[in-house]
Amino acid sequence: MKRLLPSKSRLAFLSLALSATILGGATYPALAEERALVIARDMDVNSLDPARAWCDTCQIYNTSVYEQLVTLDKDNKVQPLIASSWEINKEQTQLTFKLDPAAKFSDGTPVEAKDVKWSFERLKNIKGNGAFIADPISSIDIPDAQTVIVNLSAPNSEFLNQAAAGFLGIINSDVAAANGALSDATAVDKDTSENWFLSNSAGSGPFVLESYEPNSELRLKRNDNYWRKAPTIPQVVFRQVKDAVAQAQMLQSGAADIAMQIDAETAKTLEGSNVVVDKVPSYNFVYIALSPGAKANTVKLTPEVREAISIAIDRTSLIDFTVGGAGRAIATPIPLGFPGGDNHEIPAYNPDRAKELLAAAGIGDGFTLKSIYPDMNVYGVDFSLMMQKIQQDLAKVGITVELSPVPFANWREAANGDHIPLTAVFFAPDFFGTSQYVDVFGLSEGSVWAKRAGGATDPSIISTETGKLREQALAAPAEEAEKLWFEAGEQMAKARIIIPMVSPDLILAHSPTVKGVRYSACCNLPLAEITN
Repeated sequence: MKRLLPSKSRLAFLSLALSATILGGATYPALAEERALVIARDMDVNSLDPARAWCDTCQIYNTSVYEQLVTLDKDNKVQPLIASSWEINKEQTQLTFKLDPAAKFSDGTPVEAKDVKWSFERLKNIKGNGAFIADPISSIDIPDAQTVIVNLSAPNSEFLNQAAAGFLGIINSDVAAANGALSDATAVDKDTSENWFLSNSAGSGPFVLESYEPNSELRLKRNDNYWRKAPTIPQVVFRQVKDAVAQAQMLQSGAADIAMQIDAETAKTLEGSNVVVDKVPSYNFVYIALSPGAKANTVKLTPEVREAISIAIDRTSLIDFTVGGAGRAIATPIPLGFPGGDNHEIPAYNPDRAKELLAAAGIGDGFTLKSIYPDMNVYGVDFSLMMQKIQQDLAKVGITVELSPVPFANWREAANGDHIPLTAVFFAPDFFGTSQYVDVFGLSEGSVWAKRAGGATDPSIISTETGKLREQALAAPAEEAEKLWFEAGEQMAKARIIIPMVSPDLILAHSPTVKGVRYSACCNLPLAEITN
């Protein structure tokens, strides 16, 4: 069993190992780029197509290069964006949006109702991970160029908030279609535009894509045709930097203006420097997931075995170890502060009870659990360190965990292919609302995690209850909806397929000259608000 370095020793070791690389071997912007905003983060980009993108960096990109009908302010209140006004019928099944006539794409052409309809239908028909946001749409009417009527298949009190999600970014349909993009039912098989989107953008946002080099950098430049107040920053450069210590050193050396994945221990090394460190509770969380239908399982991951795994993990010490205590325990995959997310009981650490459950399942002598997970640092949590801590905890109850950190793309392939017995993942909200969590984690048939957990092989994990609770909540008044979302959270926690570990505090470290840095539930980091 590998012994883990205590956090201070670990930090010193990483700092020494990386300092030569970061300070000695890198090259940084020349004078022509001095006013550019440089962001250091571990990028997890899978696509730059708004209908296919599914990552935290993508969330920033989709709301900076593209725009949505509405957006959220710092208090999570809906504000106009491309839509200047809207009306919702009493049944909450129809929303009528009036578009701002001043809205225009980066090529100077107007944003019209046909572009909204095309973009929404394309998201639904591409059938990417974000398609669930468009699933409630039954049809879209466009009586004129400035009016969009969205008809929903069922009452949905959250759809206005959903319209702020980056996946519903409005694309210049004429430009995208000319480069292989489709919006009809054939899009899932015949759309050929994904590679085009990796080097081109077609949005109305404050920035446009300049270039993208996978695993290296993502570069945006100011949209010279922007129809609202132009951003003061001429260029934004995301640099691929995996390690928190490396990100901190880039801040201190001036090679980066913002670091987005500084952990709590690394943040302590910035005390006394001129770097600004903002720390606030977040809606993000890191979780482990079990797949009873995974091909590599050596034992059956029954509900009792899943419970044993859950209570064999010491969450308090895990939070101390991974984020220096700068985070909150979370019991169900709904963020604290979201409807239905609060007041769930945190599973108590109980290795003795875990051993009893494993013995009753006939595997008290132990078994091996294969774990493949993204080799990433997300929200200040180093996944390898977290999984080593979990490996140690599970070893105490006789479970041997084989750790295999892999690039994010490889992880996605494994999760969606033969599935993974034990993995670690992360989630950030796409809008302020709970339905997205029930959609992704509720284990309804055909949902993301029903598939990844191997529901086709082990249908016992499929839930028939969470979907019903979701429908009832979306049609209910706010107070009643809160209770229904809470019950959905209880059902998801009881399944022990998705086992949240920590909701880390958000640490945004930046240069003192940088202003306007904030966390957003829809946009992650609103770039247009930042000045340097």
